[in-house]
Amino acid sequence: MERLGTGIGWRPAIAEAVEAMAGIEWVEVVAENVCPGHLPDSLRRLRERGVAVVPHGVGLGLGGAERPDPVRLAALAERAEALDSPLVTEHIAFVRAGGERTASRGLEAGHLLPVPRTREGLAVLCENVRIAQDQLPVPLAVENIAALFSWPGEELTEGQFLYELADRTGVRLLIDVANLHTNHVNQGEDPAAALDALPLEALAYVHVAGGFERDGVWHDSHAHPVPDPVLAVLAELASRVRPPGVLLERDERFPSAAGLEAEVAKIRRTVAAAGRDRVSVGAGARPGSVPASGSPVADEAARTRLALGQTALLSALVAGTPAPEGFDRGRLRVQNRMLTAKRGSVVASLAPELEQILGDTYRPRFLRYAAGRPLTGGYRADALAFALHTLREEPPAERAVRRALRDWWIERSGRASLVGRPWARWARVARFVLLGR
Repeated sequence: MERLGTGIGWRPAIAEAVEAMAGIEWVEVVAENVCPGHLPDSLRRLRERGVAVVPHGVGLGLGGAERPDPVRLAALAERAEALDSPLVTEHIAFVRAGGERTASRGLEAGHLLPVPRTREGLAVLCENVRIAQDQLPVPLAVENIAALFSWPGEELTEGQFLYELADRTGVRLLIDVANLHTNHVNQGEDPAAALDALPLEALAYVHVAGGFERDGVWHDSHAHPVPDPVLAVLAELASRVRPPGVLLERDERFPSAAGLEAEVAKIRRTVAAAGRDRVSVGAGARPGSVPASGSPVADEAARTRLALGQTALLSALVAGTPAPEGFDRGRLRVQNRMLTAKRGSVVASLAPELEQILGDTYRPRFLRYAAGRPLTGGYRADALAFALHTLREEPPAERAVRRALRDWWIERSGRASLVGRPWARWARVARFVLLGR
C-alpha cells in the first residue's frame, strides 16, 4: 500500500489553515461535496504541490440491500480521476431503504447506519463491494462506522466481520479508531480484540476524530478534540503495524489553525511512540478470525430479507413506526433524536436564510416538521418542503417574518419567474400555500 503519511480532512472552512499547515502530506475530501469540473482553488493548489487528495464517499450505501447505484459509482470514479487520487474510500453502512423491492416508499437516513453482522449481511456486502471495485479506476477502501445499536442475532464480531470482508473481496480497510472507541462505550466491544482479528496487511489508512460522552452514550461528533481513549486505540493499532496513513477528521467547531496543528502533532507523536514498541505481525488468520468457508452468495431472496429488515429499522428511526423486535428501543430513540437534529443542522447549513428568518424558533419548528415526515429526497428539497409546511401549518405571527419566508420560498422554488406578473404570481403562490397544489 502506498504510504500517505500524516493528513487532515479538507473542509472549506479550514482550507486556508490546511494549505499553510506544516507537515501535511495528504488530505481527504468528502466526495459528494466537490464538483470535478469546478474544483476549489485550494484543492488545486494542494495537488500542484504534490499533496495527495483522497475522495471519501458517504452516500453509496454499500451495506444496503440493493446493488450500488451506477450513477453514484460513476460520480465517485469521476472524482477520483479529477483529483488524481491513489484510492477512494466509502463506508460499511446502509443509508437508504425501501423502494420497489419492499413495495414501500424509499427512505433516506441522512446518516451512516450499521449493517447486520450476519453471514447473509456479509454476502450482500461482499457482492456490493466487488461491484464497486469493478467500476472504480483506483483501489477501494471501506471504513468501519460508529454505531449506537446493534442488530439482533448477529453471528460475527466486528473484527471477524472486517476480516472476512477483506479476505473474500481483497478490499482495503480504512480503520477509524474513534469508531472503535465509540463501539466500545456504546456496545461493550473491545477495540483490542477487533484489532487482533484484523488483516492488518489490508490497512489503507486510519481515521482519528473526537467526540463526547453523554448519559453513557458516546457521540462521534467530529467537533471536539481527540480524547486520550481514542489516542490509546490509535497507539494499540500502531503498536501492531505502521499505518500507511493517519488522518485527523474535524467537521465542525473548528479550533484555530494553531489548535489544528497541535492535534495533528499529537497524533503524529502517538504513532511514533507506539512504533518504537511495535511487534511483528505475520500474515494469515488473526486471533478470533473465522475460517473462510467458501465465498458467500447473495441471492435475491437474501437481498429481499435484508431489504425488509433495513426498511423496518429505518422506518422506525425516521417515520415513527414501531421498533422491530429485538432492537434496543432506548438506543433507537437516541438515534432518532440524533438523526432529526442532524437533518435540521444540514438544512440550516444549506439554507442559512431559514434560520436567520425564523430565529430561535427554527429548531423547534423543524423538529415538529420532521416528526413523521421522513427524508425521501435531498436536503435542498427538504428545506423547501419545510418552508412550505411552515407557511401552511405554522405561519409566524409576525407579518415581516411571514413575508420573508414566503419570498425565500418563492425565489428558491422557481416561482420567482412570476415576479413580472403580480396577479398571476400571488394567485399561484396562494394556491401552493393554501391548497398544496
